[in-house]
Amino acid sequence: MSQRRDVPDGRAGAARADPEPEVAQAFDRLVEEGDVRLARPWPTLIVTGLLGGIDVGTGVLAYLLVLDATGQKLLAGLAFGIGFVALLLARSELFTENFLVPVTAVAARRNSLAALGRLWAVTLAGNLLGGWLVAWLITRALPGLRETATSAGTHFAALGVNLHSFTLAVLAGLVITLMTRMQHSTESLGVRLVPALLFGALLAGGELFHSVLDSILMFAALTAGRAPFGYLDWLGALGWSVLGNIVGGVGLVAFLRMARVPHELARERARNR
Repeated sequence: MSQRRDVPDGRAGAARADPEPEVAQAFDRLVEEGDVRLARPWPTLIVTGLLGGIDVGTGVLAYLLVLDATGQKLLAGLAFGIGFVALLLARSELFTENFLVPVTAVAARRNSLAALGRLWAVTLAGNLLGGWLVAWLITRALPGLRETATSAGTHFAALGVNLHSFTLAVLAGLVITLMTRMQHSTESLGVRLVPALLFGALLAGGELFHSVLDSILMFAALTAGRAPFGYLDWLGALGWSVLGNIVGGVGLVAFLRMARVPHELARERARNR
């Protein structure tokens, strides 16, 4: 004969109100860190953006070295993961990493849309400037990589403005934002390194259309002096990839993740009204 085990009302109510405490805790971490990022002073924001571009540029250097030596894009993608490890350990800033954390803070009314726009604009500009500098250094220091760099950069410049390139950009935004979410689900640095390596390999090895990474590859082609495209072509590719990245990162990851914690989001919004 089975025996019924009664659960105290208080515990049952807590279980119903907070069925996934680890998700709620991750939400709280996102809001707190997002508020910190949005409140950064101008000098700090500019420097972290520049360093983010330099860190990703380091990954591009590894990507081009392996691609030139092996001709294997998947192996080169694995090497590119070095750039995301540098981003994580150096705590620099990548434009597309700001599609989850600061957006969550703004949705919770911890800060404003104007602050989010400032963060996005300054970080993207800093990433591109730092990335251009590294691309120039690569093609000056390692002229043997110029042909490989030109081929890699031309691939993205030639994608054009169409559904194919847009879906590649959406996937890139989704991948980066999912990586950010996974890293914020734990406080263990060792565990956070795993998605940095794996998702970096997926992004670069899969040739997804990422606004910063692929801009640096196009910069490498342009500074090599052999590119069959110009800076206006790059600018068009940048705008299209940014749009797709935002749709993938904010629309398909950030908003849906926030839908998992409606009570916590409502609580924060009421507190910061």
